[in-house]
Amino acid sequence: MSKLFQGGMESGTNRFQIKKELRLLPGYTIITIWVLFTFVLIGWVVLASLSTTKEIFSNTFLSSGLHFENYTKAWKHSNVSVIFSNSLFYSIFSCVLLILICAPAAYALSRFKFIANKLIQTSFAAAMGVPIVMIVLPLFAMVAGLNILNNVALNKATLIFLYVGINVPYTTIFLTTFFANLSTAFEEAAAIDGCNPVKTFWLIMFPMAQPGIITVSIFNFINIWNEYFISLIFGNSNQVRSVAVGLYSMINSMKYTGDWAGMFAAVIIVFLPTLILYIFLSEKIIAGVTGGGVKG
Repeated sequence: MSKLFQGGMESGTNRFQIKKELRLLPGYTIITIWVLFTFVLIGWVVLASLSTTKEIFSNTFLSSGLHFENYTKAWKHSNVSVIFSNSLFYSIFSCVLLILICAPAAYALSRFKFIANKLIQTSFAAAMGVPIVMIVLPLFAMVAGLNILNNVALNKATLIFLYVGINVPYTTIFLTTFFANLSTAFEEAAAIDGCNPVKTFWLIMFPMAQPGIITVSIFNFINIWNEYFISLIFGNSNQVRSVAVGLYSMINSMKYTGDWAGMFAAVIIVFLPTLILYIFLSEKIIAGVTGGGVKG
């Protein structure tokens, strides 16, 4: 009897799970179509980057073999090495500065109660809603007045300063929420042992916030890597422009050079850093987004 009862329960559970999966079928279908569409697009670009321009227009990819020289040509002769290095420098340096600035600020806002606490958090939240186009012209007037755009080093420093300033509100709000959901037991234990708040933050709370810090750094890296408008306005020469502006210039130059295979090779080169981040750090992103939702 007990075995029959267990068998009946298992079959009932299976039927219940089947019904649940059937209800989720439309969602699975949409996701499958989206994934297939994405793979087809990426696959087409990869094939085009390894073919000749004539093969691209005749839709006969790889008929003459693999043309890896497209990547070499794009890297050396199409300025891809310069814009790639610029964007990598801007993204990494800006992300490091953002964490050094925003992590202590977020910790203070989440843990210490003072008069302007709510006002500061509200100001950061409001700043996230200000379109960049509203502040670019006043900023450009200030920077142009300082006459620093003609110097490559100062121009790069200006772009980093702008990237950091624009992303401070989002980064601070994200980390404030994450720190607020971390347990205070570790801080209390550290205080009993005589550890001051600054030391407690850097030695205990900062390492504990690693999932959130990695997640927000990835988001900031991708935003800065793909940023176009600021680089277009403040990048005064090809020596300081980022990949987004560089690729746009390459597309325009296709009217005269016709090297579409080289352009697709450049697209793949520029696309690789963000793809690698998503592939190897996807679990970290999920942990950072969901990890702050439950208090320890």
